[in-house]
Amino acid sequence: MSRRLFFHVKKFLPLVGIILFFFTIYMLDIDKIIDAFLSINPIYLLISLPLTLPRLLIRNTAWQIIQREQNIHIPFWTSLKIFLIGYFYGSITPAYIGQLMRIPYMNEETDEPYGKLFINSFLETTLHTLSLYGMIFFGALLVLSSFPQLIYLIIIWFAILTVIIAFFIEKKRGEKAFHFLIRYFTPSQLRVYLTRFVGTFYHDFPKFRRLALPTFVGMFTWIIIFTQEYILVIALDLDIPYIYFLLLFPVANAAGFLPITFAGLGTREFTAVIIFSTLFNIPGEKIFVVSLLGFIITDIATGLIGFFVALLDARTKGVSLKGRKPFFKEGQT
Repeated sequence: MSRRLFFHVKKFLPLVGIILFFFTIYMLDIDKIIDAFLSINPIYLLISLPLTLPRLLIRNTAWQIIQREQNIHIPFWTSLKIFLIGYFYGSITPAYIGQLMRIPYMNEETDEPYGKLFINSFLETTLHTLSLYGMIFFGALLVLSSFPQLIYLIIIWFAILTVIIAFFIEKKRGEKAFHFLIRYFTPSQLRVYLTRFVGTFYHDFPKFRRLALPTFVGMFTWIIIFTQEYILVIALDLDIPYIYFLLLFPVANAAGFLPITFAGLGTREFTAVIIFSTLFNIPGEKIFVVSLLGFIITDIATGLIGFFVALLDARTKGVSLKGRKPFFKEGQT
């Protein structure tokens, strides 16, 4: 009974964000939302969109640092191509889980084991997210008097993440934990393949102190993202100081990581409306437009580039987008 319930919950969970998205629209005035969209001068979009290029180059540079730490050798432009393809899949899946589609493409280039490549992709996304949490921490300090509970939530979340990372970063301890999970929480027919998969997690695992640089570099990509979206704030003539937007909008972005929607749609807009309408008395319709249009500029547009890159790559290699090698390849360790 519980398994059947979990199956149905998992099936419909991504729809929660979509429902929240339409609830936010219902809560606001749809005519004012349309007016806000139409009031934006296209010149601001033309200023915002080109900032995508340096953002992609910087993030790929951070990823290349992690690759080198794991003795994974992929040329810069090939790495950027793989990143864009993963970005496309991430932009259409809950919690951006589709970014793991990088792994089969990386395997084609390096023939490294899937477990090692999984850890590489996981480290890149985790460190990139940690840099966002760092910005959220400073944002929470700015609004300590209005949202005192926010700083406590962030401290607790940081503490949980630190404990988890500290536990799994040690090879012997981590392997024991993974084998325990495989033995007692996975179907028996998959255990052999999962054991092989996990068996390469710690191949060329980087030293923790060597990951500080890509985490720091990743913060610059977030600054560019929120600057792209702040240009929309300027376009709508909203009275929000840049530093406040830079450190508070990440809270809305982080809400989009919850696996209850596709690429954060709904949760991000709802959270942004609550924060900025409360703190700055900004009309909810306008901050809704900033969030949604910012998502289109920073995520959808980049995802579209990744889509065309994936199509071109598939056409060049003569395979379909789904025709990659499976993660659990017989005999691979």
